[in-house]
Amino acid sequence: MNSGLIYPRKHDKETVYLKNVVKDPAITVGDYTIYNDYVNDPVNFEKNNVLYHYPVNTERLVIGRYCSIACGAKFIFTSANHTQRSLSSYPFGIFFDEWDLPVERIADTWDNKGDIVIGNDVWIGYEAVIMQGVHIGDGAVIGTRAVVTKDVEPYTIVGGVPAKTIRPRFEQPVIDALLSLRWWDWPEEKVKRNVEAITSGNVRKLLEEKDNK
Repeated sequence: MNSGLIYPRKHDKETVYLKNVVKDPAITVGDYTIYNDYVNDPVNFEKNNVLYHYPVNTERLVIGRYCSIACGAKFIFTSANHTQRSLSSYPFGIFFDEWDLPVERIADTWDNKGDIVIGNDVWIGYEAVIMQGVHIGDGAVIGTRAVVTKDVEPYTIVGGVPAKTIRPRFEQPVIDALLSLRWWDWPEEKVKRNVEAITSGNVRKLLEEKDNK
């Protein structure tokens, strides 16, 4: 992969290789993952799509390789989640000067559920919302405008508000084979040799190629 390539298609400025446009060190994106946006400039992904993501909370957004993220998908972090430990939902801690509160306790204003972790080969649909602390397994599909509040198993299709399981993408033996193959970790040339097998669903061919360099 060309390490600096932003636009994977000539004359298409709506789709970017996400790895090459994010600057925040708390966001990690794998090779070949794409983001498409026909409303806003996709280069501004971390400003427009990664929300309430402030350094004080030390959370990370981790996205694997070969993911496809559709226009308007959002990743919502801790500071959007006012603490449930308080008797009030009002964020007093943000306004520490007004209420004579210690600034070092500002993070107590939220309930921190940790990183958002997206596996490899995940498809996130149009305007889907991924909430803080959610882990999405390899090969999963997130439906249009789904709101994902809980972890998603590998190769599972989810949708709705809140998102619920619709069905697995494949039968369990195929899922097990794909998780053992981890083709997304193969070198680019090996993936190129096997694109036909991947796109046509030829798991047997991939298994035969597993140990080839």
